[in-house]
This record gives sequence, structure tokens and C-alpha cells, in this order.
Amino acid sequence: MSLRVGFMGTPAFAVPTLQAIVAGGHDVAAVYTQPPRQAGRRGLTLTPSPVQVAAEQLGLAVRSPINFRDPADVESFEALGLDVGVVVAYGLLLPQAILDAPRFGCLNGHGSLLPRWRGAAPIQRAIEAGDAVTGMMVMRMEAGLDTGPVALTAETPIGETETAGELHDRLADICARLMVEALAKLEAGTLTFEDQDTLAARTGREPVYARKLTKAEAAIDFGGEAESIARKINAFAPAPGAFVEMTLGGPTERVKILRARAEAGSGDAGTTLDDRLLVACGTGAIRLLELQRAGGRPMPAEEWLRGTAVAAGTGLVAAGTP
Repeated sequence: MSLRVGFMGTPAFAVPTLQAIVAGGHDVAAVYTQPPRQAGRRGLTLTPSPVQVAAEQLGLAVRSPINFRDPADVESFEALGLDVGVVVAYGLLLPQAILDAPRFGCLNGHGSLLPRWRGAAPIQRAIEAGDAVTGMMVMRMEAGLDTGPVALTAETPIGETETAGELHDRLADICARLMVEALAKLEAGTLTFEDQDTLAARTGREPVYARKLTKAEAAIDFGGEAESIARKINAFAPAPGAFVEMTLGGPTERVKILRARAEAGSGDAGTTLDDRLLVACGTGAIRLLELQRAGGRPMPAEEWLRGTAVAAGTGLVAAGTP
């Protein structure tokens, strides 16, 4: 036997789960994803989402409603006769009629240890906050934001200098395995759920909102505490990318810092303490491990320094910036 599934997802994070569901022999009746977006330097090219590309390669029907305010979109979803909806990073709020349409409701793959880090950026905020462990959860969706009861959990440690991009890819693979397990249990009638209030009481995890990252947050202020700055840099990589305005013997340029590690050291904030990009902070110091100039590619610090020597005592921060 197999389940009749409606899949909803948009970014690359959701692709492994879609592929795993198909490989597991389930009948994916339709794939819902956000409409193609304008891309290219002039925004003239419409680019389909990674999920749409993957779905078309698998020969699956793709639907891209702008939202579900049109009753016809709700009716066409209901007409699919689904056993279950699977939602992974779809990016649209689903009305109750959609959540209720499948026989077993809708399951969501969420990249945190709920109820901690509900919201748009759970992977990044977990790194920024210094969480030692995060994970994937499969929950049953309800009207609230990431508040539904949880069925399955898979925990994973966060590395000292692991970036959000690396953790994102690892969690995407974990999500695929976990969702396939959830569907197997759902089909067998053995999938059970735990209310998040009970889960919070059992684990001590309090609800925290993972607000969306903004470019305004991305500027690095070396006047802060080294560990916090390093975590922020790793959390914001690869996008939007934490940055600093540098003046290195030429015009001021914006450089993204894509990986960093807190180390011992003291000095004037924003000043290098050696010739290998150890930078003093308000408290402690950080080692810059990966950088990217505007228009360039990401480079390990060693490679970056071969083209841009930075002596100890160099002030990296341009005047007028944090």
C-alpha cells in the first residue's frame, strides 16, 4: 500500500523530502510551490523554485497558487482526495480548509526542537543563540504558527564553526528520512503525537520566536562580545552574509565574513592582533576564517590573505561604521 500525498514546498531545503517520498513508493498527486520569481540582473527572467524543478524532473503535476484566497484553489486541493499533506518550507500560510482537506491532515517538517524556535529562521537563530543541539521535527499542522503536536524528532549537534548553510543541508537530509518514517507509521496506524505544552514541560524548552533575518542586522559590530559575534557570522552565512566595511589601503569596500571562531585576545575593537585575521572585539577576539569580496567568491582566510596582506595592528573597520 501507499499513501496519496499532496506535497507543498518551495526552496532547495524541501527537495530531498519530495524525492524521498517518491522513492518510498507513495502516490504524489500534486506538488504545490510558490510561483516562479523574477531573477537575473534586470529581473526579467522568471525562475521556477527548486521544488518545481525537482517535481517536473519526477514527472509530477505542479500547482502554484499565489495564495488560497480563491475558493477554486481550495476546491481543487480538496478534489485531490489526499490521505495526507506534507509541508516543508512552503512559505505560504495555509487556511484551515486546506489543513483539514486530507484524510489525516497535514504534516510539517520543521528545522528546530519545538517549541524552541518557532517561525521563519529556526536554523539561523539556533546558531546565533549558541544552541549546542538542534534538530528536525515532524508535527501535525494547525492554525497557529508551528504550534501543532509533534510526532517525530531527530536531534543533531551544531558544530563550533558550522554555518547556517551547512546545517541547512544536513537538516534537509534528516527531514527527508524523518518524513518517510512518519508516513510509514501513519500508513501502519502507529504514528502518535505529543502536545507542545507537554513537550515543553518534559524537556524544559520554552517557546522562542525565530524572526526572519534582515540585512540591517548583518553589519558586524566588533565592539561586542567575541563569541556572540562569531555565532552571528556563522548564522548569517551564506545569506544575507554578515559584513564589515573595510579600508585596506584603498577605497572602502564591503566584505562579507562567512565563518569565524572566537579566540583569546584583546586590543582595540576592530583591530587585527596578528597577520592571520585575528580581530579584537569589545571582549575577546575572533578569527576570520572565510571571507567574500563584493562580486567575488567565498575564500578561506589563507587564500584571501594571499591577495590582501593584513598586518597586525590594522584597523579593519571604516570610519563611521560600527
